Amino acid sequence: MVFFRRLMAVAALACSVSAGAQMLSRPGWAGSGMSSDPWWQHAVIYEIYPRSFQDSNGDGIGDLKGITQRLDYLQSLGVDAIWLSPIYPSPQVDFGYDISDYTAIDPQYGTIEDFDNLVQEASRRNIRVLMDLVLNHTSDKHAWFTESASSKSNAKRDWYIWRDGKGTGADGKPAPPNNWQSLFGHSAWQYDAKSGQFYYHYFYPQQPDLNWRNPQVKQAMFDVARFWLNRGVAGFRLDAIDTLFEDQSLADAKVLDGTNEFGDPNTDKSLQTRLPEIHGVLHDLRSVINAAPGQRLLVGEVYTKDAADLAQWYGLHNDELQLPMDTGVGFTNKLDAAAFRQKLEAAQTQLHGNTPLLVFDNHDNPRSWDRYGDGKHNKEIARVLATILLASRSSSLMYYGQELGMSTSTPERKEDVKDPIGVLGWPKEKGRDGERTPMQWDGGAQSGFTRAAKPWLPIPMSSMTVNVEAEQKDNQSLWKWYQDLIALRRSRRAMREGQQILLNHDADNALVWVRKHQGVTATSPAVVVACNLSDKPVVLHLRDEIKKLGLRGQFLRSLMRSDYGMGPMNLDEVKLEPFGVYVGEIHY
Repeated sequence: MVFFRRLMAVAALACSVSAGAQMLSRPGWAGSGMSSDPWWQHAVIYEIYPRSFQDSNGDGIGDLKGITQRLDYLQSLGVDAIWLSPIYPSPQVDFGYDISDYTAIDPQYGTIEDFDNLVQEASRRNIRVLMDLVLNHTSDKHAWFTESASSKSNAKRDWYIWRDGKGTGADGKPAPPNNWQSLFGHSAWQYDAKSGQFYYHYFYPQQPDLNWRNPQVKQAMFDVARFWLNRGVAGFRLDAIDTLFEDQSLADAKVLDGTNEFGDPNTDKSLQTRLPEIHGVLHDLRSVINAAPGQRLLVGEVYTKDAADLAQWYGLHNDELQLPMDTGVGFTNKLDAAAFRQKLEAAQTQLHGNTPLLVFDNHDNPRSWDRYGDGKHNKEIARVLATILLASRSSSLMYYGQELGMSTSTPERKEDVKDPIGVLGWPKEKGRDGERTPMQWDGGAQSGFTRAAKPWLPIPMSSMTVNVEAEQKDNQSLWKWYQDLIALRRSRRAMREGQQILLNHDADNALVWVRKHQGVTATSPAVVVACNLSDKPVVLHLRDEIKKLGLRGQFLRSLMRSDYGMGPMNLDEVKLEPFGVYVGEIHY
């Protein structure tokens, strides 16, 4: 059966080359035509959690046909690309991040034909499709691991990390090779009684780590990338890319103070993550990407301490990731103007001219609505965050429902938890279900997500008012603010490709910057963006700072205002209401 599936995959790969080439030739796929820069340098990428976006067949789970049905919505919002979290066959221990076959589609999401149709229909709307590529580990049900676990002498034994234990522990059971901890709780080593050895897993025991020091593993995973590139995908978001290698010494990790949410001693993970060999893999994978036509893209999930650290992931010669995620800006989790200013300025000055990828929301963290909201001004604060995300010099990564102001709906009872992290860590760790609830399309019983009586996760009560249908009719909705910002960054050269210069460094409550491109003229002016990050009115005096930039200006012509006023703004007196936003062109 495994051989038959592989044979079919090879046949599909051969057939897909010409189909993929046809998709790449479609007008609009290679670029917007508004800039000579690569498309991704100014892109708005929209993350879709397929289980939760749109159910087309009434089983309560989102699927590929459902996403295809909603492409017009995504086009109307203005996104350039969608990133799909894993849709490969999987036992769903980690909801798709435990992959049992990298070159097929999980039946609960549809078929390979459904995927091809999605890519084709997205291309017709000038929307690219990015796949989630999980390189660190497979499912323990993957054929590779089944072979690897069959015996110590199997040809694929060294495709994973098998090691002898350290004798017998105090509990009388075999002791693991060292004290390394899994990110998801307890030992990072799983004992296999059949062979008398342990295998390593940085995540769940059902997610054994691949041995990236084995060149056969590298070749196999690069072939996976080529398979999907030939089907027309625009590139990949690389999951947990900093975990590919582990220290070969297997020395014990340093034990830190306290315990984690799973009750384990805290340990230093520097022997398990961010080893230098990762950069060689990224360099070589970038070559695979570059060999495909049409400006393909590598996005990387990395968590870094500062911009200088982030800069390393672009590669010494800009030959690794094009867009490592700059989570330092979006996950400060505090409305602090000085902190935002410092991080945004670092992204402009310490990345060697590379484009930052800003992100405030994803499928692993509570939604920004709750992390930044004060319970009273959440909508106004959400507008501020949207402006930072979309009006900065960056590529922008959104998460489905972010444009509506969807909130986190954390389960209140352990028996309602679906995420294994929440089951294992309850009540300190309640899991990630809260940020993965179904998309809120309308105010109906199941919010337009499904016709099933019970969706895979419950629909929040907030969907009655916070939904696409209602917000598209409201010219002052958060959705409309997102749509207008995306349109603005496309239509104004300064917003699309201009540098970002932070102003007003002594302001405690305001975040202000200028977007300025080469060849500023009266018909193509620079733009000022001002955000009030406090619950008090703020008045900004910007004329002198604008003048120091060599910009002539008498007033600001309003482009977007959170108070929805229409008139111009005096550079000497830019007034912002609490959590207010102003965007205007400099005119004279």
